[in-house]
Amino acid sequence: MKLPIFYPTGRTAAILAASAPLALLLAGIAPGAWIVAPALGGALLILVIADAVLAGRLVDLRLIAPSDAEIGEPLRIAVLADLAGQRGGGVPQAALALDPRLADGGRIAFPLVFAPASAAWSGEAIVTPVRRGSAPVTRLWLRWAGPLGLAWRQMARAESHMVRVRPNLAPARSPALQILLRDAQFGLIARRIRGEGTQFEALAEYEPGMDRRRIDWKASARHARLYAKEMEAERNNPIVFAFDCGHAMCEPVGGQGERIPRIDRAVTAALTTAFVALKAGDRVALFGFAARVLVATPFVTDTRAFHRLHSAAAELDYRAEEANFTLALSSLAARLQRRSLVILFAEFADPTGAELMVESVARLVERHRVLFMVLRDAELEALGAGEPDSVHAIGVAVAADALARQRALVLTRLRRLGVDIVEARHDEIGTRLLDAYLAIKRSGGIG
Repeated sequence: MKLPIFYPTGRTAAILAASAPLALLLAGIAPGAWIVAPALGGALLILVIADAVLAGRLVDLRLIAPSDAEIGEPLRIAVLADLAGQRGGGVPQAALALDPRLADGGRIAFPLVFAPASAAWSGEAIVTPVRRGSAPVTRLWLRWAGPLGLAWRQMARAESHMVRVRPNLAPARSPALQILLRDAQFGLIARRIRGEGTQFEALAEYEPGMDRRRIDWKASARHARLYAKEMEAERNNPIVFAFDCGHAMCEPVGGQGERIPRIDRAVTAALTTAFVALKAGDRVALFGFAARVLVATPFVTDTRAFHRLHSAAAELDYRAEEANFTLALSSLAARLQRRSLVILFAEFADPTGAELMVESVARLVERHRVLFMVLRDAELEALGAGEPDSVHAIGVAVAADALARQRALVLTRLRRLGVDIVEARHDEIGTRLLDAYLAIKRSGGIG
């Protein structure tokens, strides 16, 4: 830790600025009294030094910050300072230099508050991580003023604290989802689910309201009364969450203050649905790709191994490159030994990339059930729907409309291939994905 330095405050600068006209006036009225101005300046300098001495000394300084954080969730960073011999003065202020993942510009500043119980000063800042990865806090500054408010004493210290920003699991911990898992048909205790699915479970006497298509006519003829088949929902289905990690998915989306990359929105939604799928008895794997395959996990079969999916999702890096759908989806198809539900999070920005993506998905959908997840482009919609007031605005609106039409055409082609499409806002993608998964599972459309 370096020794504290001192420098004048804004109050000292204001006094000097106010004294300059008086010194000029004095020099004009009594030129022989010019010595008064330097004397007053020297006196002010002595007061600044005395004020810095009376400001007290720093006994202890601590930085308190968690080692782990989740993207999009508030993170508290606190500073504790013990100042000895301080006699009045202003409120101490702290500043931190940290990774831009934690705060815009890589710097935050906040005041400290005196706590009489501990006779120490403390303050905290709340930041919201906007990117995954390792985010270091590299430097800490603390300054405090003397009783006259003429001098700041400042201390700077290098820090080596590392904050690991991981995918957001807040939706999976939400009370609403926990109630769903507790009360739903696939709760904590695995049990047979009758009435839905495609796997035969038992015969039951037909009652009004049952689906007539499930009447077993042969069994009914043998027993001289109507019997219907009771079906069991499928279990042990392979579910693969595939992520396009290319540059288009790294663009931030969301309102002011919550602009988080598309890939992180997708990861949060996928992990929430993966947790539900594991509770439902299905098997889950993650697959990430850009120009090459980045992450390919084995299938996880139990919620006790959910942390493996969480750790693998944290390794999905941001890539400033085009996604190679041909290589990625052919590699994924080679890994899958049986029919699976492939949930693909992707984005397309140009016609060539969209054409290659459609061709690759067409080969994948021949054997597997594919659910295509895409985030709605609110900015593109706003540009196309805005009222143009200039030639430039008209050009922007026409280009935005052309891109929107191309986007709709690609989604239409995917639907015709038999791909399920879910297009949702960034704040709705989690619930829409969960609803789509449950609907596919109820219909028995995976196996």
